[in-house]
Amino acid sequence: MHIAFLTPEYSHPSIAKSAGIGTSIKNLATSLHKSVNDITIFIYDQPVQEIINDNGIKIHRIQRKKYKFFGWYFYRKHIEQYCTQIIKQENIAIIEAADWTGITAFMHFKIPLVIRFHGSDTYFCHLENRKQKLKNFWFEQLAINKAQAFIAPTTFAGEISKRLFKIKGKEIQTIHNGIGLKEFENKEPEKFETNTILYIGTLIRKKGVLELPEIFNKVRNVFPETKLLLIGSDSFDIKTNSKSTWELMKSSFTKNDLNNVHYLGKIPYNEIQEHIKKANVCVFPTFAETLGMVTIEAMAMQKAIVNSNIGWSQELIIDEESGYLVHPSNHDLYAERIIQLFKNESLVFKLGKKARERVEEKFDIDSLAVANINFYENIINPNKKTT
Repeated sequence: MHIAFLTPEYSHPSIAKSAGIGTSIKNLATSLHKSVNDITIFIYDQPVQEIINDNGIKIHRIQRKKYKFFGWYFYRKHIEQYCTQIIKQENIAIIEAADWTGITAFMHFKIPLVIRFHGSDTYFCHLENRKQKLKNFWFEQLAINKAQAFIAPTTFAGEISKRLFKIKGKEIQTIHNGIGLKEFENKEPEKFETNTILYIGTLIRKKGVLELPEIFNKVRNVFPETKLLLIGSDSFDIKTNSKSTWELMKSSFTKNDLNNVHYLGKIPYNEIQEHIKKANVCVFPTFAETLGMVTIEAMAMQKAIVNSNIGWSQELIIDEESGYLVHPSNHDLYAERIIQLFKNESLVFKLGKKARERVEEKFDIDSLAVANINFYENIINPNKKTT
């Protein structure tokens, strides 16, 4: 089968912009290609127009274009025209797109279109309880209406999206995002830097990073030597219009606490594993997510994790068995869970071991690739259902 993905990002050294969406698509594409499927990646809004051969996976970078009027329409039609040409030339059987800002609104393909709920603007605005631009909802609704079927990385994300877009009569299949188990191994989980807390992800309000200063202060009241390491890109803050969420965070830390905070910014993906290995506890206090790729990566590396307890997280971690689930705004309990782990090394090992087992059971990309293939085949040939 020849499968195409239309995406705003993809994990590759030549592509500057890539986060959870890019990583999850890369993992899936690699596993699908390994099982003898042809894969084409269309990445839009790129600074250059080029084709990259990534170990047999064809990556088409579609250069961004500017128009005097209605660029939101004409650029979409340009993407459609380009993809349609390649679809015909390469005999592509199905195309999958991300839901963000409804990129496939106004597009018409002669092959089935599947949309994966990586997280639409509609979804995130709902979770964050903030007002959405009407234009963004309109684009996303149009894109949803044109799709034949949908894949959700968690049942929670699927059910919320179904309700928000009033989806009826179309299949929504839950298939988790996954990772290559061999690529995330920690052969010495007993070795870590004590009393270190690691956060990985964009510094943005919806990820709960503005909760960390108070949580960190409470932990340092018990363990003054505690260090907090932050890895990820800085971002604009939508609530205060601040250009830097990191600057907002800095102003929230006490002066003494800030001396123990180290912000590394965005670092190469291949360096992140070393920081995960060194961490005593990993924290992900996010308010809005569909799954959380870095969470399952840390779980695979046998890390003790204190995660958000909202919806999707309950499909990743079993609370008090393979990690801890705490609401990000419950600073007292969040800090208490970290302190509990700092005090009990055997508990750190126990949760880490169970976290790895959980990933092996639920998030092995090779098993999930088979589920994706079955789903695609059912959409292409609805009268010949596979199991």
